[in-house]
Amino acid sequence: MIRLQQVSKGYAEGRQWRQILNGVDLHVRRARFVCLTGRSGSGKSTLLNVISGIDCADAGLVSIDGTALEGLDDRARTLYRRKHLGFVFQSFNLVPTLTVTENLALPQELNGKVDAQHSANWLAQVGLAERGNSFPDELSGGEQQRVAIARALVHAPRLLLADEPTGNLDQRTGEQILDILEALCEQSGTTLLVASHSAEVARRAHCVIELADGSLRTVTAP
Repeated sequence: MIRLQQVSKGYAEGRQWRQILNGVDLHVRRARFVCLTGRSGSGKSTLLNVISGIDCADAGLVSIDGTALEGLDDRARTLYRRKHLGFVFQSFNLVPTLTVTENLALPQELNGKVDAQHSANWLAQVGLAERGNSFPDELSGGEQQRVAIARALVHAPRLLLADEPTGNLDQRTGEQILDILEALCEQSGTTLLVASHSAEVARRAHCVIELADGSLRTVTAP
């Protein structure tokens, strides 16, 4: 599902150049649950952005389910991501002027198919069945995170990328979300790449990889 070969990415910080990813190689098979760890600032979010096509690698090859992202222009990458990928951002990225239900309908509308019952089912799964008519600023941080997770999954993506998806949740709710993610792997064949500092996420994952000094190393593998 994910194949990275010698991927590099850096940014200019004032007059300095900061190299974030330095020749990263990564192969992830379909229907695997992979936990990405690393200290804050190590580049986990950058790596997820490159895999999703939100950012372009400076060098190297990025292939998702056989599609080479470097061969796509901005519009084609956006359309591919919209149809096949789900992304849970640390900052939620909910549309503030839309209700919870409308936020879940948005990715469906962009793909040309809205199923209100399907949205309602996902809200129920994340424990927010009664908050469909609420706006994001009426929700707690944990509730917004659960809406963001439901929105990322409502269009049945092949690949889910998540940046600290349980970071704003209490232990019980976090475990419920992880139950949902595990079930996606086992029942729907969704591939999960989750950046997290959580020991519980690492325990449940099929494989744990660590990003340090711009490179990846395997911490645990089946």
